[in-house]
This record gives sequence, C-alpha cells and structure tokens, in this order.
Amino acid sequence: MNTDPRRVTWRKSSHSRGDCVEVTVIDKTDPNFKETADLLAGAAHKAEYDRLYVMRDSKNPDGPKLYFTPAEWEAFRLGVLDGEFDDLAEEADTPADETKAKAQ
Repeated sequence: MNTDPRRVTWRKSSHSRGDCVEVTVIDKTDPNFKETADLLAGAAHKAEYDRLYVMRDSKNPDGPKLYFTPAEWEAFRLGVLDGEFDDLAEEADTPADETKAKAQ
C-alpha cells in the first residue's frame, strides 16, 4: 500500500510551544482507514484492536511511535484530568541541579 503518513491528521496541544507530542487515531472501521493502515506496521503487538491512539514526537515525526489501546488511552487521559501527573510537570520546571539535590 502506498500511503503517506503525513496525510494523517496529527493533533497537539494548543498549549504547546512548538516541540511536543502529537496524537492521531487509527480506526480500522473508518472508511478512510487505508490512509492510516501503514501506521499499524509498528503496532503488530496490538493488531487485534480496531482502534489505536498513536503518539509521536513532533521534533522527529518519522521516529518511533507509541501505540495505546482505547483502555490504555482512557486510563492515561483520566489520570491527567485527575492531576496524577502534576508532580512531573513541577519537576520539568525545576532546574536539573535542584532535582538531583531533592532526590538525594
């Protein structure tokens, strides 16, 4: 199949400052599935699912991708909404030297 993954609609946060992750959805039941079928090549371990959420690094669009089932995506999404990862954002805003000092 000669499809171009760049034709897939990749979405990223409006809060992004340029470099971030992007997400798209592969849905085998969608009539336009043929345009996203090539993305499944990296998801052989999840081939039995009709729908997968795909995440990539916007700085490296041809690089590795992460694949999530609907249940995995929903668990992650709800964790974000519940603030379960807020401490990671605080660490990202802290200079590396301070983070090392706190760990010791």
